[in-house]
Amino acid sequence: MTSPRAKGVILTLAAAVGLSLGGVLVRHAHASAWEIVFWRSVTMSLVLVAFLGFLHGRRMIAEIVRTGWAGVLCGTFLAGTFFGFVMAVQSTTVANTVVIMSTTPFFAALFGRIVLGEAVGTRTWIALAVAAIGITVMCWDALDTATGLVGNLYALGLALCYAAHLVTIRAVGGKVDMVPSVLIAGGIAIVVALPFAWPLDTDRESITVAVIMGTVQVGLPLIFVTMAARYLAAAEVALLAMLEVILGPIWVWLVLDEHPTALALAGGTLVIGALLGNTLAAFGLRGTAATRTVPERGGAS
Repeated sequence: MTSPRAKGVILTLAAAVGLSLGGVLVRHAHASAWEIVFWRSVTMSLVLVAFLGFLHGRRMIAEIVRTGWAGVLCGTFLAGTFFGFVMAVQSTTVANTVVIMSTTPFFAALFGRIVLGEAVGTRTWIALAVAAIGITVMCWDALDTATGLVGNLYALGLALCYAAHLVTIRAVGGKVDMVPSVLIAGGIAIVVALPFAWPLDTDRESITVAVIMGTVQVGLPLIFVTMAARYLAAAEVALLAMLEVILGPIWVWLVLDEHPTALALAGGTLVIGALLGNTLAAFGLRGTAATRTVPERGGAS
C-alpha cells in the first residue's frame, strides 16, 4: 500500500508537470491577461464541478460550504496566483517569473513556522538553499532587475499567495477536504476578471489555449497539489513543486526553440539534485534521523 508521504510526492510531481506548461501556453494566447484568466478559470471550474460531482454527488454544495472561511481564504490566495502568473509572464520574461516563483518554499516555510509552528529541519533548509542557488544559476543571464519591475512584482505576489494557500490548507490539518477551495478560487477569479475581460471578444485560438490551460495546466494539477498538501509539510510541497521551474524552460526550448544556456543546465542539475535528495531522505533512505526532521503531520520535532 502506498504511504501517505508517497501519495503526497506523486501528486505534487504530477501537478508540477502540468503547471510547468503555463509559460508556453500563455505565450500562445493572443489576449489580455484578464481574458486568459477568465476563460481559463471558467474551464477549470467546469473540471472541478465534474470532479466534485463525481466524488460527492448531491452533497457537492454541502462539501463546498463545509470548507467554511478556510475555503474562502484558500480560494482567495489561489485566485491571486492565477492573476499573478499570467500578468507576470506578459509583463516580464518567463525566466524572471519562474525565478521569483521559486521563492515560494521560503515563504511557505516562514509562514508555516509563524502560523503553524511547523518545524522545518536542517535537511529541508539545506535543500531549499541548494535549489535556490541552482535556479539563480540557471537563469542568471536572464535576470534583469532594471526592467520588468511590474512583472517581477506580480511574480512576487504570486509566490506569496501560493505559499499562503499551502499553509492555509495545512492549517486545516486534513479535517476538511479543501479540494472545493479550488472551485472557490475559480469563482473568485471569474467574478474579478469578467468586468475587465468584457466584451469577451477573444479569438478562437486564444480561447482554445485557455481551455487547455483550464484542464491540463491548472484544473487537474491544482486538484493534485491541494490533495498533496494533506500529506506533506507546506515547505516540502513547495520544494517538490519547484520541478515546475525546471520543466517550464524545457517546454519553451522544445516548442519555441529557445535553447537553454550552459548556466541553465548547470542550475537545473542543482535543483533536481536538491529535489531528489530531499525526497529520498524523506522516505528514510538516508536514515531515520532525516525522516524525523520534518514530521509526517508537520508538527514540532
